[in-house]
Formats: sequence, structure tokens, C-alpha cells
Amino acid sequence: MDARLRRVNKEIADCKNDKTSNIRIDLVDSSPFHLIGSFPGPSDTPYAGGLFKVDIVIPDSYPFQPVKMKFITKVYHPNVSSASGAICLDILKDAWSPVLTLKSTLISLQSLLCSPEPDDPQDAEVAKHYTASRRSFEETAVYWTKTYAVPEAGEEGRRDEIAIAGLERPHVERFEALGFARSKVVSGILIRCVPSPLGGGQGYFLQVGSIDVLRRLNYRGANVAQINDDRIVEELLK
Repeated sequence: MDARLRRVNKEIADCKNDKTSNIRIDLVDSSPFHLIGSFPGPSDTPYAGGLFKVDIVIPDSYPFQPVKMKFITKVYHPNVSSASGAICLDILKDAWSPVLTLKSTLISLQSLLCSPEPDDPQDAEVAKHYTASRRSFEETAVYWTKTYAVPEAGEEGRRDEIAIAGLERPHVERFEALGFARSKVVSGILIRCVPSPLGGGQGYFLQVGSIDVLRRLNYRGANVAQINDDRIVEELLK
């Protein structure tokens, strides 16, 4: 048995025998080098009550090279990509040390949920939301936790696209009243051609979604007063 396999097997066994950390590691297809880690969301955070799963790949030169980790569970956090689950954490890159273990690294991910670092983001849009309105960010993170990290609550049909985007419903509905759709579809996103609200009677335009535009402009918190309607309509008409 080579040193890498011996080390990984010991770490998996140690984690299984630890009844206090609530960190779990399971094999994928019986491979000790492809694993799924999981841990509960920290209490007193927007992630409380959720169970978060992480994909783990053990590199050939482990433990002298960092493990590769990404979230399987969707999580709304400045240091986690909301699209891919990629993680921005120093110990997964330059700050890795061979003394770190799978369990200690998963505990560090759990701690990351407690302490976002918006100045060094993995997801720039989420980081902007965090800095623009902490309250709105936390409400969105809670909604994502309930939707994606609580198994019995994660039903597709119940998902609120406005809440997932971290926007205020009256803001989206105001632009809907002007004739703009909520969503668009290009490669899986809804798009409609509708009569131009700018008048003229004959012109048609390809309508993008107000949710996408408002999210991209970070139309939240104090930013709302700084972004005028003309700019939003301009973006919607592009």
C-alpha cells in the first residue's frame, strides 16, 4: 500500500470515528481518491439548518499538494461560485500544508461560511450584494440554504426566482408593469419579443429579463437610489 493510500484511509477512518465534529466523508464509486465530504451549516449564520456537500479529489502527490474541493450543494457566499461551487480559500492553494487533513480542511470550509471575505471573492456578484446590503444578502443566503441545503425543501417547483436572485419583489414587479419579462432564455434562459414600450407602434425588440439586469446592476440597498430607471431600461433593451 503506497503512502498516499495509507494516509487517505487513515484520515477517512479518523473522521468516521470522530462523533463530535459532525464532519462526514464518503467514497464515490469505492474510490478512496474521489470523495464526498459533508458538514452542517454553522449555527447563527444564514447557513444554519443546511447540510453542505463537497466534492473532494485527492491529487497524486497528496499530502504535499492540496486537495481539490468544490461545493456540490449550491451556496450563496462571496467566496463560493454560485454557478460552479468553486471555492476561494487560501489553504486550497498557496497556504496548503501537509499537516492539514481532509477533516481539518472541511472544518475550514465550515468556518468560511461564518466569515465571508468579500474583498477576495470567488463570486463577484455575490460579494457586491454582501457589501451593498448585508440584510438583503443574508435573506438571500437563508433562502438558498432552505432551497438547496435542506433536502425536504429543495423542490424545483417551489423555488422563487426573485428570492434566489436576492432582489426585492416590488423592484422586479415595477419593471414587469412596464412590459419587461422577469427572465430570458438563451441556452436555457426565457426570451420574448414584445412591442417596444418606447412607442412607435411597429417596432419589436428582443427582451432580456429584468431579474438578470437588476442582479447584474446590483440593484440593492443604497444602490437603488443611485441607479436611475433610464439606465435599467437601457440595459433591458440591449
